[in-house]
Amino acid sequence: MRLLVTGGAGFIGSNFVPYILDKYRDYEVVNLDALTYAGSLENLREVKNNRRHKFVRGRIEDGKLVDKLMRGVDTVINFAAESHVDRSILEPQVFITTNVLGTQILLDAALRHKIRLFYQISTDEVYGALRLGTKKRFTENSPLRPNSPYSASKTAADLLVRAYHHTYGLPVVISRCSNNYGPKQHPEKFIPTVILNAIHDKPVPIYGDGLYVRDWIHVLDHCQAIDVIMHKGEPGEIYNIGADNERANIDLAKKILKILGKPESLLTSVKDRPGHDRRYAIDSTKLKRDPGWKPAIAFDRGLRETVLYYSKADK
Repeated sequence: MRLLVTGGAGFIGSNFVPYILDKYRDYEVVNLDALTYAGSLENLREVKNNRRHKFVRGRIEDGKLVDKLMRGVDTVINFAAESHVDRSILEPQVFITTNVLGTQILLDAALRHKIRLFYQISTDEVYGALRLGTKKRFTENSPLRPNSPYSASKTAADLLVRAYHHTYGLPVVISRCSNNYGPKQHPEKFIPTVILNAIHDKPVPIYGDGLYVRDWIHVLDHCQAIDVIMHKGEPGEIYNIGADNERANIDLAKKILKILGKPESLLTSVKDRPGHDRRYAIDSTKLKRDPGWKPAIAFDRGLRETVLYYSKADK
């Protein structure tokens, strides 16, 4: 099988590419990435000399390049996206261009080349926010209520993918995952920021009261879920991917400080983000039932390994 993986030098994509090439020795990957600040060839050092991996630098908005790379491809997996909420508040147009227009260009090329499957990597943020203190979780049937330019752009992309399935018959799947953590994540994200600041005894920034709750999943568990959905998922379906690891930001930061042996006095409240969603929580019942998947990495173990990874990388 020949895969076109977009955004394969970013956090999740660069974990998925080595995973899939190692598991399926007859698979080939064409890896298209723009190498913005969030992507790096260093993330792909594991597959640098792998003949079944071809890296191409470019943007998914480049229709001619996308059309060229789509030839002979069986499956497209679209990781490519601008994904930092704070940046989307400052520069929403960049997010619309990449996340919406880029997805539409990929979909058009997939139609022309009769791709077997178009896989859209999405986010739980398309559902909006849940209230604290409830047990409610997002299902695949929850209404889409994005609250940031980032999540709005991902919602628009999801709806385009759905429309191309219903209008043109393009085989598609969409997965919406909770917050990822693990190796290769950009330092601007929450867990790497806490780890790296704490290592250097710098203030650890916490938005507002710190009571913002997220469901955390290890990036390799996410990769395994993508693998299962890609091979066993039903075209036209949406699958939620979560790990039932809800943590408030303040509690998670304290946990990291404890692992590092650093004082909680490093925690520093900073001005809150505009429109900050209080809580995300994912119901993965559908994926666990059919086609069948469950997370394998316990949160405490995964978090300790992640802290160790950044500690070593910082030396």
